Amino acid sequence: MPEGHLIHRHADEQQAALGGRALRASGPQGRFDARPYDGRTLARVEALGKHLLYHFADAPAIHVHLGMRGIFLRYDDPGEEPRRGTRLRLAADDVAFDLIAPIQCETYGPAEVAALRDSLGPDPLRPDASRDEAVRRLDAFGGPVGAAILDQKVWAGIGNAWRAELLFLVGLHPGVRDVGAERAGRLWDAAAAYLALGRDAGQVVSDPGHPDERWVYRREHCRRCGTPVLTWQLASRTAYACPVDQPGEG
Repeated sequence: MPEGHLIHRHADEQQAALGGRALRASGPQGRFDARPYDGRTLARVEALGKHLLYHFADAPAIHVHLGMRGIFLRYDDPGEEPRRGTRLRLAADDVAFDLIAPIQCETYGPAEVAALRDSLGPDPLRPDASRDEAVRRLDAFGGPVGAAILDQKVWAGIGNAWRAELLFLVGLHPGVRDVGAERAGRLWDAAAAYLALGRDAGQVVSDPGHPDERWVYRREHCRRCGTPVLTWQLASRTAYACPVDQPGEG
């Protein structure tokens, strides 16, 4: 599933290409009625964790969640035929974006938008995110930190790859429960810094010197010390940890 860095990358790219423009909107697959948006101006594309909101003038927002299989395709020739399965096409005179196989693509009125915002914790890539609130939510979670940061109500946008790499970077074992405000703050600062690198690069970047490498995620041995990486199920996902660099509860 695309994590928050890629969702923000999509939002930035589409905002730059389509924002402020009257668009041709269509639902080639037939599962989304895009007619109310055809010819309307796209005011803003907003990323909220793993969610996208398209805000139009005088119309409900469009909410998109890519899920496991959803993708966007960009066409510099908007006259090119959409691929089979395209749920939504948004096109200007010189560019088109096709949304394919999302888990959600639906209209959201003000109440639904407000409910979505209320359901999510702070997003490390949003300038309006509160560090104090992020620390408070993580410190109050009560369960393993590796479960906490996957919970979108605690922090929004973190997925399994970032969980593994961020916890390694701050030396926290995923099973640690008593994180405390100081370590929670360091983890948030790492998330804000590294997810921004990932957004700009279009991939998880946990070592700027070696952007294609991971420290522990899907590795048999820790890239720093060579110790075999521990794996187990935590919050329904495979957790990864180096027992040397991430001591703690297991």
